[in-house]
Amino acid sequence: MVMIFFGAPGVGKGTQAALFSERMGYGHLSTGETLRAAIAAQTDVGMQAKRLVDEGKLVSDEIVTKIVEEALHQPKFQSGVILDGYPRTLGQAEALDAILLKQGRKVSVVVNIVVQQDVLVRRLLARGRKDDNEETIRERFAVYEKETAPLLDFYGKVPNLVKTVDGEADIEEVYQRVKKAIGV
Repeated sequence: MVMIFFGAPGVGKGTQAALFSERMGYGHLSTGETLRAAIAAQTDVGMQAKRLVDEGKLVSDEIVTKIVEEALHQPKFQSGVILDGYPRTLGQAEALDAILLKQGRKVSVVVNIVVQQDVLVRRLLARGRKDDNEETIRERFAVYEKETAPLLDFYGKVPNLVKTVDGEADIEEVYQRVKKAIGV
């Protein structure tokens, strides 16, 4: 099974992905963690990413995709994988489909967690991260709407692939809602 946890910044996709990984036994592939691991392991693609990060630049779709592709070959992702933070662009989604096709797999479900934007702003401000001010948060929403939200149309072309879940509840309630939506 290949699951994608999807939604705007702050909806809880990382939290839910970690819970599903722990409780269902699927590997949790967080692109941020995977990127840091590739840099720490000094893989070729990790070193390419490190140079960009050290220069204060964004890591390209191509490099992020290579890192995800390398990670997907690990044994812990063979029986099932939960993708968190990838894909974020149409190019990444198309690349993921090609990677999975080579492995004889495909995306099984896209869990789209939705929360009203004002609620998300409050959540993100409450985290207390130094880069989480209202202006930065709203800019991240704008980037999400422009680059990532269109993936719902991309995945929505496959009947019943996208499952939308109300994320305005406590963590356990959202977990139960996700389980019900995907039928596990």
